[in-house]
Amino acid sequence: MDMQDASGLESAWTAIRTGLRRDLGARLFDQWLKPARLGDYCPESQTLDLFVATDFSANFVSGQFGDRLRMAWRSAGAGVREVRVRRAPDATGPRLLEVVQAEQVAAVTVETRIASNFLPRHGFVDFVVGETNRLAFSVAQAMAGEAQPRFTPLFIHGATGQGKTHLLHAIAAAFSAHSPSEPVLYMSAERFMVEFVNAMRANETMAFKARLRAARLLLIDDIQFIAGKGSTQEEFLHTINDLIDTGARIVVTADRAPQLLESIDARILSRLAGGLVADIRPADLDLRLAILESKRAVAGDPPVPDAVIDFLARSIRSNVRELEGAFNKLVAYGQLTGRSIDLDFAQQMLADAVRANARRITVDEIQKACAAHFKIDPSEMRSKRRARAVARPRQVAMYLAKKMTPRSLPEIGRIFGGRDHSTVIHAVKTIEALRESNPDMDADVRALLRQLEG
Repeated sequence: MDMQDASGLESAWTAIRTGLRRDLGARLFDQWLKPARLGDYCPESQTLDLFVATDFSANFVSGQFGDRLRMAWRSAGAGVREVRVRRAPDATGPRLLEVVQAEQVAAVTVETRIASNFLPRHGFVDFVVGETNRLAFSVAQAMAGEAQPRFTPLFIHGATGQGKTHLLHAIAAAFSAHSPSEPVLYMSAERFMVEFVNAMRANETMAFKARLRAARLLLIDDIQFIAGKGSTQEEFLHTINDLIDTGARIVVTADRAPQLLESIDARILSRLAGGLVADIRPADLDLRLAILESKRAVAGDPPVPDAVIDFLARSIRSNVRELEGAFNKLVAYGQLTGRSIDLDFAQQMLADAVRANARRITVDEIQKACAAHFKIDPSEMRSKRRARAVARPRQVAMYLAKKMTPRSLPEIGRIFGGRDHSTVIHAVKTIEALRESNPDMDADVRALLRQLEG
């Protein structure tokens, strides 16, 4: 551009910056727009580049303030019709390094993420689906799809560590893939509260409201944390009402169903329950095995044998996050020390986690569950009858007693009518072989495992 063009653009930019600072508030403006500087200008297309220090900042400013910047430049009469926010080609040196560091701090503090900044491992493709989370997964995909969903808000509830936050990230990433210019805003309910309170103290509530209402996809994690916070709940209600009216998509998570949330405004509960509610139940054995298989497939060396996978799936039942953490601990330690991973090693390394997850399943529980499943009298577990209709359920119960309790073989034999430990060994081997060759037997054992571990 020539000197005359440059002078006119600088003058217009000064006036525009003054107006943006007034409209957005000093904190928001200083944090994101103050560092921007004029870049290239193309008279033919009337396109102006604004340079910022990092790709993250370029994505954020473009997503949150792009429309506002275009309108401001068009109104300024400086011959600018389009504005592109880009990372500066010379983003080096002490000043820009300070800006980069400041933005990194701000990104953590604000806890706002454009979808392209979400972790790749938190996509839909990395979410392992089973019977306990299938509904939540399906409706999350619908919420993220190109077609406008027929429901909003989407409310996903489940215990800690079952995958709710993973689905939020996956929704944001998938939505951004087909609508990259649409603003996406993710924050925890606790961060929502902190930012709202700070905005009130700084007399910048209008900027806070504007930022939230600009979102076309709003994701709020752990809504239970605003329980009892009257003013925060009031603002949250106004936010979701306004976004719903404009056709924006809203996803909220909590640790329990809407009707079970305590000290939450009834109007909020009504809004949340009026969309679509989906739960994520604790992962069953099949899902835990599938999750571990997916992790083993990409873990590399040292290899994790089937016996360790089975041990982890049966021992770490509290939540998926802890299960994945236990697997990661084994692999990381094996990689750092060069030690192979076997069952003894896993039991030693994860002893504390296993104790914390232990639910004492008794042989008596196993006998009763097997008797009910196979429709025989519980007393047959201890009888001397050898008819197939009685002997096979008894062998399944012995097999499960060996797998699921700390009882020794002689102890198990005594509980099953004073039988010898060799009888228990024979029962275990028989059922193991049948599970390999007989799908019906395998299905029976899996069903009993799910029931007993549930």
